[in-house]
Amino acid sequence: MDGLILIDKPQNFTSHDIVLRIRNILNIRKVGHYGTLDPLATGLMLLALGKATRFFPFFSTTDKVYEGLIRLGFSTDTYDSAGKPTSSEEKNYPQKDNLLKAMKKFEGEIQQLPPPYSAKKYKGKPLYALVREKKEFELRPSKVFIHFFQLVKYNPPLLEFKAKCSSGTYIRSLAHDLGEGLGCRAHLSELTRTDVGNFNIKESRSIEEIKGLADAGKIDEFLIPFESLLPEFPKIILKERGSVLVKNGNLVSPENIQKVIIDESSSADTSPEGEEVFRMFSLEGKFLALAKKVPEKNCFHPFLVIDSKEAEQ
Repeated sequence: MDGLILIDKPQNFTSHDIVLRIRNILNIRKVGHYGTLDPLATGLMLLALGKATRFFPFFSTTDKVYEGLIRLGFSTDTYDSAGKPTSSEEKNYPQKDNLLKAMKKFEGEIQQLPPPYSAKKYKGKPLYALVREKKEFELRPSKVFIHFFQLVKYNPPLLEFKAKCSSGTYIRSLAHDLGEGLGCRAHLSELTRTDVGNFNIKESRSIEEIKGLADAGKIDEFLIPFESLLPEFPKIILKERGSVLVKNGNLVSPENIQKVIIDESSSADTSPEGEEVFRMFSLEGKFLALAKKVPEKNCFHPFLVIDSKEAEQ
């Protein structure tokens, strides 16, 4: 079983909990997710099955959209409502105009520190483990990009927001840093991820729905087929000889290509490294590999070959 499942994660479940549930429901071991959601958060998770787990570098680096609530007035040690207060209550809330100006300052490229309680690694160990062990460590900022940080509704001490950001952005840190900038402290109260790349939460299913459909043998109603993934990359149909070359990881020259299909959704600049990437298919329609151009040799190099004989369960 190969492909992608869009899950609507409920609150108080870890991302790993969701992976385990899907493994049990579908009786398949090779399941992974393309981006963690905190237990407090709800919303869209992308789960890869079988061969689709090979595409982690492409799905995990896409932009995300979030909606949620930020509680002004005090900060917490986890930067969200699950943590302990780390400041006294401040009831001198900002005026709406000042709040909008403060939120605007976070848009664009910024340096962001992760929350102390997070899965981010420091010398191989997650930060939350180091905090619990009361070990000292130095937090280092990461470069992230905030496309927008919009105020939806303001009813002090709560503000409803919507944000689009690059992969690796911590919305908890965004809430905490906003409070620091305003001088009234703040923490994240609620969070829902609505979009991952081109996927929207409206396309997702709950765990219960997936179990019901799986039990009824209707897997095709929630599984996005492997062959349809990464449509943003142009599609190369290989001749029989080309397929043999690709399976062995060899270079493919133009005479071994049947045709190249470039549709409206295709673009050759969306790989993590910014290089041109192409999907390679057999004449039978099997997704064989991802390839890059080698201009100096006038050929294609299959840098990620999908082994069709690999056992997926």
